Amino acid sequence: MKKILVSLCALTAVVACSTNPEGFILDGTVNGELENGTKVFLKMANAENQLVDVDTTTVENGKFKFSGPADLPEIHYVYIDQLRGNIPFIVEKGEIELTVQKDSLNNAKITGTPQNEFFSDFIKGSKELSSRAVSINEDMRKASASNDEGTMVSLRDEYFELQEEAKNFELEYVKKNPNSLISVLIIDKVLNTKSMTDEEVKALYDGLSPEMKKTKPGKSIEEKLNNSKSTSIGSKAPNFSAPTPNGDLLALNDVKGKVTIVDFWAAWCKPCRAENPNVVNVYNKYHEKGLNILGVSLDRRAEDWKKAIADDNLTWNHVSNVQYFDEIAKLYNVDAIPATFILDENGVIVAKNLRGPALEQKIAEMLQ
Repeated sequence: MKKILVSLCALTAVVACSTNPEGFILDGTVNGELENGTKVFLKMANAENQLVDVDTTTVENGKFKFSGPADLPEIHYVYIDQLRGNIPFIVEKGEIELTVQKDSLNNAKITGTPQNEFFSDFIKGSKELSSRAVSINEDMRKASASNDEGTMVSLRDEYFELQEEAKNFELEYVKKNPNSLISVLIIDKVLNTKSMTDEEVKALYDGLSPEMKKTKPGKSIEEKLNNSKSTSIGSKAPNFSAPTPNGDLLALNDVKGKVTIVDFWAAWCKPCRAENPNVVNVYNKYHEKGLNILGVSLDRRAEDWKKAIADDNLTWNHVSNVQYFDEIAKLYNVDAIPATFILDENGVIVAKNLRGPALEQKIAEMLQ
């Protein structure tokens, strides 16, 4: 019986040692003299893409540690007090090792879990491309100083080729690494910058593993692709409602005209404010003929929103949740402003993001 108990205890110890922790453990080592008690901050991006504190610890004898729950993989950032820069890594279940030189946070080495290994491989490839870009820029500077036009032309061609190679590097990375969170983040960037069609983005997204589709950015991509379908030209504009400057609830369906412009803007958006005089001119010219506008503000402060309406003489209907890029922006797949949607009398989207003379030309054409 005693031997059996010993064997069971030994087996239990082996299992305990080999079982991954339920959450994550980050063991950090900072090489270089750093005062004991120096604060280290763990941060992550919130819904508004602003970095917020998750946890705080201190450096003791060059070491620090963070631990906590970990469900799906997610990007976090380590900041060390009084040191420039930050260290991105991926929180996931397991033990993560971080080693960094005090004066070179961007060269941190992160190992120990699959997603951080994926991340390290991606960073290595990216740095090689960046190094080549720096070398080309330096050669271009020298060629320019010596008025060597032939070399300048050759280097420019080489630089454009490198840009294409960098784009292909990211796309190939996505295709080869469907289980990597970095692949998800690359797809999200491509979708936001609109450097590929929605169909091309969807093909990349469809190639991801089920786990990666469940991550926050994975779900965001799916939502954006679905919303993009519902707000594509030829689709009926989704209805929504929000408070007016007076606090009354107003819906898009309440203010549709023969032609309706849904105008996403904000007081803080300089391109929006620069375009407002043109929109005012179009509205004054065509309102009596059936043009209505519903302004949707993405401001954070109601006083800024209301002041901008008065200052820019925007006499049409306005709504806002005063919550920055809120659920209405998400519904219309708006991640940058100004953004406009032109609807016909049936509420069907017929054009998007027209400005200047192109906006007036389209409105005039529709109200002939």
